[in-house]
Amino acid sequence: MTDCRTLSDAQLVDLLKAGDHHSFTEIYKRYNSLLYIYAYKKLQDNESAKDIIQEIYTHLWNSRSNLNIQTTLSGYLYKAVLNRVLNVFRHVAITQEYISSFKEVIDNAPAQTDYRIREKDLKSLIEKEINNLPEKMREIFQLRRQEYLSNKEIADRLNISEHTVATQIKRALKTLRGKLGLLLFIYAFLTGMLK
Repeated sequence: MTDCRTLSDAQLVDLLKAGDHHSFTEIYKRYNSLLYIYAYKKLQDNESAKDIIQEIYTHLWNSRSNLNIQTTLSGYLYKAVLNRVLNVFRHVAITQEYISSFKEVIDNAPAQTDYRIREKDLKSLIEKEINNLPEKMREIFQLRRQEYLSNKEIADRLNISEHTVATQIKRALKTLRGKLGLLLFIYAFLTGMLK
């Protein structure tokens, strides 16, 4: 077995393309902290920076056989981080615009009747997004939301680990937050539509 610590980035990429786990681990060790610092400096948000780095490495592994790195490995990784950071900024801008327009609608709408119509539309939109979740994630999320089961109860019922349940619920909430936008997500959570 080759000691990956002594290999160049180009050699690691060649091994990675062949599916070598050790090369992937070495790439992770070399660049994880640096990429996290880079993302954090741009975002000033610990969780978002961690999420971006995790996405980068997941993508790197999943697309290893099709990797086409035109520059250096470090250049490729930094560019990938920057692209995802820019996506976060775009999403925040769109969310802010949506919140502003939603606030305007709320400020200008007749109270009771419009509220019920909006609430019905919001419930429908939220249900649609829940139904679009992957099957297992949706099943776990619905057990929590409709039957109010604990992680342990869900794990016992589905014969999976509590950690898997917690991860799937966290991913479901993150997906819904991303799809519905921050304002709708908060509304749904506060009104009990997401529990």
